[in-house]
Order: sequence, then structure tokens, then C-alpha cells
Amino acid sequence: MPRRTLAFIVFALVMAAGCVRLGVWQLSRLGEQRAVNARVAARLEAEPADWETATRDSAMARYRRVRLAGRYDYARELVLTSRGRSGAPGVHVLTPLVVAGGELVLVNRGWAYAADGMTVDLSPWREGDSVTVDGYLEEYVIASGMMSTPSQPRGIRRLVRDSIEARLGERVAPFLVVQRQGAVQGDTLAHLIRVDLPTLGEGSHRSYAIQWFAFALIAVVGAGAVVRRPRR
Repeated sequence: MPRRTLAFIVFALVMAAGCVRLGVWQLSRLGEQRAVNARVAARLEAEPADWETATRDSAMARYRRVRLAGRYDYARELVLTSRGRSGAPGVHVLTPLVVAGGELVLVNRGWAYAADGMTVDLSPWREGDSVTVDGYLEEYVIASGMMSTPSQPRGIRRLVRDSIEARLGERVAPFLVVQRQGAVQGDTLAHLIRVDLPTLGEGSHRSYAIQWFAFALIAVVGAGAVVRRPRR
């Protein structure tokens, strides 16, 4: 067998082995993602816990169901701007909830239509002062740069805790609460449209794995074709 042919075959087999390894790695990542999704789904489907229990382990708190009572502070409401829904522009309404002991918990009460994605009349969307909120915990993001919307006094662009505390003039709890559909007030037009539960996708790991295995097969078939060629 010519040296060049042998070198090509070795190269093709090495490439095939590498592609198989990458395909297996993608399947491993898929398994990890499914495990994460299962944990998140279990938290979202569990019975709601009280605030202290839900936030006790901060590393496991995100997406945990929580139920807490308090008084809404509508005077300090904020809106998370540029939140589209089904192609319509809008905002998420963020209302501070004063709970027992005076701690301030920010509640994402849901989506409201806003033609410019920023400006909305909040007064029609009040749901009473003393309320019980059923939702799940969400984390604040870590980011830098301008987080406020200059043309909208209540507007913020991202859920950055430091920026929100500066706007409210007070510290807030380390997690915010996203109010669920089917909460105490019911799912009617009498309140904001609740934010959908997070989508638990599997990403592109499966398709990437198939691609890598296909590349491995192509390399092996190519090497086999080269081996058979001199025998003809």
C-alpha cells in the first residue's frame, strides 16, 4: 500500500475517532440537560413552601415554588421594558411586596401591553393591597452598564438587584417572585397576564451528536473506499 494512501487512512480513522468522541460528549451534555430540566420541573410542580423554607438553600432556590403574604407598595412599582408576547410589545410589572418583618420582595405580577414597549398606565392593574402571592423564585442577573430607561421613570431594562435597590431606595430580598398563572386572583382579564413558566428545552445537543456521528461515518466510508481501490 502506498505511503500516501496509508497516511490518508490513518488520518481518516483518527478523524472518525475524534468525531465519535465529540458525538458521545454531546450525548453526555444532553443527559446533563435532561437532568437539570427534571430538577427544575420538580421544583415548579412541588407544593409551594413558605419564604424561609424556599430560600434556605440559595444554591437550590431558583424555580422553587413559594407562597407568601404581604402588602403591595404600588407607589414604587417598576416595569421591565421591551417584553414581547405573541408578537405584541409590552412590559412586565414589578411590584414591591412588603412582607412580615418589613422585608421587601419584588414580585413580577405579569405582562401588560405597551405600544412602545415601555409606557403603560399601571393604575388599572392593581390587585388589592393585602395579598397572598403564589409563584416561583427567580434570580437577579449580574450585569453592568445602563439598566434604567431614561424616557420612562419606572422603566428598567434588566433585573439587576443593585440598580433596582437604587431606584427603590431600599434593599430587596435576594430573590424575586414570579407570580404563577392560576394564583389567588384567578386567570381573568381582571389582572395582568401572568408570565409563562420557563421553557425546558434540550438545546441542540442531539442534532450536534448526530452530525458528529455522521462525520465519523463519512470518514470511515472514505477510508474503506481508498482501501478497496487498489484491489480493482
